Amino acid sequence: MSKYKTTIGLEIHVQLLTKTKAFCSCSANAFESEPNTNICPVCTGQPGALPVFNEEALKLGIKAAIALNAKINEYSRFDRKNYFYPDLPKGYQITQYFYPLANDGYIEIEGKKIRIERMHLEEDSGKMFHEGEKLESASYSLVDYNRSGIPLIEIVTKPDIESPKEARLFMEKLRNILRYAEISTGDMEKGALRCDANISITNTETGFQSNRVEVKNINSFKFVEKALEYERERIIQHLEEGKNVPMETRGWNFATRSTFSMRSKEEEADYRYFPEPDIPPVIVTEKDIEEVKKTMPEMIDEKKERFIKEYTIKEYDAEILASDKELADYFEKCAKLVKNPQFVSNFIITDLLREMNKNNIELKDIKVSPEHFKELEELIDSGKISTKIAKEIFIDVFETGKSPADIVKEKGLEQIDDDETLKEIIKKIIENNPKQVQQYKNGKTKLLGFFVGQLMKETKGKANPQKANKLVKEMLEE
Repeated sequence: MSKYKTTIGLEIHVQLLTKTKAFCSCSANAFESEPNTNICPVCTGQPGALPVFNEEALKLGIKAAIALNAKINEYSRFDRKNYFYPDLPKGYQITQYFYPLANDGYIEIEGKKIRIERMHLEEDSGKMFHEGEKLESASYSLVDYNRSGIPLIEIVTKPDIESPKEARLFMEKLRNILRYAEISTGDMEKGALRCDANISITNTETGFQSNRVEVKNINSFKFVEKALEYERERIIQHLEEGKNVPMETRGWNFATRSTFSMRSKEEEADYRYFPEPDIPPVIVTEKDIEEVKKTMPEMIDEKKERFIKEYTIKEYDAEILASDKELADYFEKCAKLVKNPQFVSNFIITDLLREMNKNNIELKDIKVSPEHFKELEELIDSGKISTKIAKEIFIDVFETGKSPADIVKEKGLEQIDDDETLKEIIKKIIENNPKQVQQYKNGKTKLLGFFVGQLMKETKGKANPQKANKLVKEMLEE
């Protein structure tokens, strides 16, 4: 057991799926729009412009709190967080610091509860683009204010995470919950879900704890894990050398797979928080919460239990299939077409996910339709192909989108089901292996598998497996 204990807390920013921004009527569709086209005096901080709070953002915030098992506060309030940065046109961010929307939630991963300390509403900043080219002998940066003012929820965990892997699993589960409840797209690559991670290391033998380091700019689940692994090793190396790491904010460079120093860590006092004077307090009643609860869809754990009950599939399968909303929807479409849902569950988990991972293809881009699974099942049930052949042609279905029946026909893979044809082949195998025949008759019955294997070899795997076993046994015992 390592003498070093890892402590990780996450600060996660989630863009909410509203049509308009948090405090103005500009479109919240920043990613698809041309730079600086979804802006107005409010979200660009022009003098005299006044914010008006988006009620839909509040409803999605309440929905997120329900989905994350959090306590929703009756009273919450917006504050101004003051700092200067080019992508923050007002010179402050409107956020909920003193009185957040919700507290004390949790997400369960692998049987462990990761507590959520607080969840509050705020607005997003603009987006900086740092150009590597030279402009009149000086580097330059561009700012797109389309993102400025998009409503966010910030989710702050307790320091309950004890490994980089746990951090990744938490992020993946969170993203799936947000997608299920239609709170956010959760697309990290588009900036709809962004993670800052705080990490410190404790020497369990001496009790010494390192300074806390924040890692920013992590834009994928894999890099959340990789960045924290790198930082853990870097901090441990410092401790081994008798040095402490400075309390600082570091960035993640995905090209070099390493972190780099950005600035010393700000303290809360640096932000000079004070109440936002232009927005009244937010009052959430029990009636408001009940109204939002009525809009909640079936969530992950509920769907898992329903899959087990309705489709009689294994618990392990149900857990995998229900973990992702798109995958769960796809499975249900397939399961409604086939006679045996476990059949399609096996193929999705074993074969489809393998091919998707191998080819780096997302579910929305696959060529395998629910009808393909129905056809595969019918081919097996009719005895035209074996399960082994079905697994072989599935790769062709995945790559081409062709009908399984057409692939079977093109490749001449239809199962040999005719007794007389099989008997002729078995007869030759018996004649060519007299030694093994005698051993079988002397009681070495395990050799049945040898003869069936020879038959499969001769027929290139096309012999009906059930008939193969039955006919070989009958002819050996004649």
